[in-house]
Amino acid sequence: MSLEIIIGNHQHIVEIPEGWLTVMEIAAADAAALALMHAASEDSPLSHLATIEVALVDDVTSDQVHREFMDIAGATDVITFHHGEIVIGAEVAKRQAAEYDEPLPREILRYLVHGLLHLASHEDEHPADRAKMETAQEAIVASLWTAHLAGRLA
Repeated sequence: MSLEIIIGNHQHIVEIPEGWLTVMEIAAADAAALALMHAASEDSPLSHLATIEVALVDDVTSDQVHREFMDIAGATDVITFHHGEIVIGAEVAKRQAAEYDEPLPREILRYLVHGLLHLASHEDEHPADRAKMETAQEAIVASLWTAHLAGRLA
């Protein structure tokens, strides 16, 4: 799988060191391969993409994207577009990381994996689908965190 994943920080409210983005881009290739192994469909959008762009945004931008594309008010954790864009709410990640006593980069990684699983045709609208997706998501996050990120980003 030859997939380029570009992660950009498009907000200035939550401090995201440039080094985090570099390390996450490296781990993201493994995340995409693992997401494909857990694909809900053999013909998922992820299997056809050459590039995925990940944008870390603030609450105002997250709310705007959420309203415009999903007709839902409010900032959210992650929004995935099947053409290969993942929008991650950095402020949401910071709040959730604090609430669940998680390192911020691990929470951002969780959102990245969640977006990749959506691109691998997973859905989370129904409880059974959400449970299946969350099981795959947490297994991938744990694996990548231990293998690539824990010592570099914690």
